[in-house]
Amino acid sequence: MSLNRPRMTRRSLLMSGLATTSVLAMPAISRAAARPVFAHGVQSGDINMQGGMVWTRTDRPSRIALEVATSENFGDARLLARMNALPDSDFAVKALVDGMAPDQTVFYRMTATDLSDSNAVSEPIMGRFRTAPTERRDIRFVWSGDTAGQGWGIDDEGMRTYATMALHEPDFFIHSGDTIYADGPMEDEVEIEGGLWKNSVLIDEVRKVAETLEEFRGRWKYNQMDQHVQALSAACPTLFQWDDHEVVNNWSPGKDLTGDDRYTEKSIALLHARAARAFHEMTPISYVPTEPGRVYRKIAYGPLLEIFFLDLRSYRGANSEGMQGEVTAQSQVLGKAQLDWLKSELKASKATWKVIACDMPIGLCVWDKVSEDQKFVEAVANGDPGAPKGRELEFASLLRFMRDEGIRNTVWLTADVHYTAAHEYHPDRAAFQEFEPFWEFVSGPLHSGSFGPNDLDMTFGPEVKFVKAPPAGQVNLPPSAGLQFFGLVDIAGDSGQMTVRLMDRADNELWSVTLDPEQAA
Repeated sequence: MSLNRPRMTRRSLLMSGLATTSVLAMPAISRAAARPVFAHGVQSGDINMQGGMVWTRTDRPSRIALEVATSENFGDARLLARMNALPDSDFAVKALVDGMAPDQTVFYRMTATDLSDSNAVSEPIMGRFRTAPTERRDIRFVWSGDTAGQGWGIDDEGMRTYATMALHEPDFFIHSGDTIYADGPMEDEVEIEGGLWKNSVLIDEVRKVAETLEEFRGRWKYNQMDQHVQALSAACPTLFQWDDHEVVNNWSPGKDLTGDDRYTEKSIALLHARAARAFHEMTPISYVPTEPGRVYRKIAYGPLLEIFFLDLRSYRGANSEGMQGEVTAQSQVLGKAQLDWLKSELKASKATWKVIACDMPIGLCVWDKVSEDQKFVEAVANGDPGAPKGRELEFASLLRFMRDEGIRNTVWLTADVHYTAAHEYHPDRAAFQEFEPFWEFVSGPLHSGSFGPNDLDMTFGPEVKFVKAPPAGQVNLPPSAGLQFFGLVDIAGDSGQMTVRLMDRADNELWSVTLDPEQAA
């Protein structure tokens, strides 16, 4: 499949800004040490047909100039914005690049001037992204989740799965949650079978659980210190959603930290508020003025693809046994507003493929162990293969709606469980049968411990078509064990076929399937 992409190596991303002359006036610089520094690279995200969001962070109060161009040599560069990087955002800034043509490769460059010394100007830093198309063309993207968890930090190799994903030159990367592990302290060395794992890069903020706003921000900065993360971020957009570890493991409004001596701050509501602020500050997720904390959203990517990002955290009730017979404040996981939005957007969609990016799987049992004798439902499935109950009720309502409205070609992508799998859901196997068959693909982790596989709940009739996970009895295997996974999706511009490949970090194709688009009824 010809992807027709201009190539930009990591080296050229880092160096091309040094080899060209900015359209901005560059004051003389007396001392390199006096220059502001972009220590965490650049990111882009939430692209549309006219542009997308871009992000960076400097190391001091600075005025950041943002230039955009349609050529790598910045021959047609224009100054788009000047932004103030100040302490109240930890010197992070983001802006909407707008006014570009559809299906256009956009090069962007940022330069920082010290607000205390106008002669202290940074080296420029640059990245690129491609705007969404309006016509049919080949599309390629990757997805995965779970970065730097269970104490596995940046070793001498770095977060190598990011480098493997970059080899495929994706149009964008979907990060399906657990983007940081705020609850996972790191140590310099960890004993592993056959030797030691060494976290060669550590900062103070990752040596303990995150409680303060500064510590939550530090987790984001740590991940973005990795060379492979920076290179992928500069080369293509990252579309973020979140899950539990951005706050604390298995968090819900009912989470009780009383017995967790690692935390001096016991309020889940306060930890959630700080984590949410850091999430929106440290990523290029778009900003909704009327709902600034909103994570669920749609990315329209031309006539062949729309992506619907769900948020199974912000609107959930407290984790419970999940056996409620009707939707209640406790049993909800999507919430009425989000569920109504999703139904409306799916019904209105004209795209061939509707990808639903869900931060947790539907039919896998994921448990929140609250005591030696009790476990609560953490995801959707409640372990009872019968009629929908608890959180399953909202999903039953959604699946019934899609069947009744003739909404075809829905594919679910998720992560969370730290292994890779392909599940086909079919009413003939299900206790609840009011839906059309669909696929759910699971991938991850990116750079965390490997676990699984999980048990299936048959309420919606899933069947495992492929799974790869650690051998029985082995848990929390380090990234060096190789059980790190991502998914690779190709949509053919001519036929509209979608091919999904499950990949490992060594770039081995483990399994694939090609799906033909169905015509709407």
